[in-house]
Amino acid sequence: MIDNLVGEIHRPGRIEVVCGSMFSGKTEELIRRLKRARIARQQVMIFKPCVDTRYSEEKVVSHDHNSIGSTPVTDSNTILKAAQGYDVIGIDEAQFFDDGIVNVCNQLAYNGMRVIVAGLDMDYLGKPFGPMPKLLSIADEVTKVHAICVKCGSLAYASHRLVKNDSQVMLGEKEEYEPLCRDCFKRAIEEDERNARSKNLFE
Repeated sequence: MIDNLVGEIHRPGRIEVVCGSMFSGKTEELIRRLKRARIARQQVMIFKPCVDTRYSEEKVVSHDHNSIGSTPVTDSNTILKAAQGYDVIGIDEAQFFDDGIVNVCNQLAYNGMRVIVAGLDMDYLGKPFGPMPKLLSIADEVTKVHAICVKCGSLAYASHRLVKNDSQVMLGEKEEYEPLCRDCFKRAIEEDERNARSKNLFE
């Protein structure tokens, strides 16, 4: 165990991004890396956006209900101020943060901290989500994790929204979203568009 943790202790400042669709294990992987850092006796601080209150207002919680204590914040600048003196910084649901999160992560990494970020890379329409594209481009390491398509069993590509809501940001679980592969996602979006056109004809 000690030999395996040597790399955790001596890693230089860097940015690691874990991305994928909903139910793919992003938060689970974030928690795993942060707990390993704590085992390596590093000082760890975790942040999440205040908007994410699905399982807990204070903790980062995975869909499998693994959890780790966190600090909810309203904006990225708060992270920069609160992170001083720590070795490892975890950030969950990064897609919900403002664009300033990109510079914040860069500054923390240049200050020698290991920054681990988790977030959705695409929204419910399959479009790049918030600051995630920029975070992916500046990352030292990117890990894309996959859920399983609930229609055909292939690796999931995106999160399909099951309820009618045009807002890009909408918190939800399995009642509101389903992970789909690229082909099944394309068919689902086309079906949504057909249903919308049909509804407009009868209104």
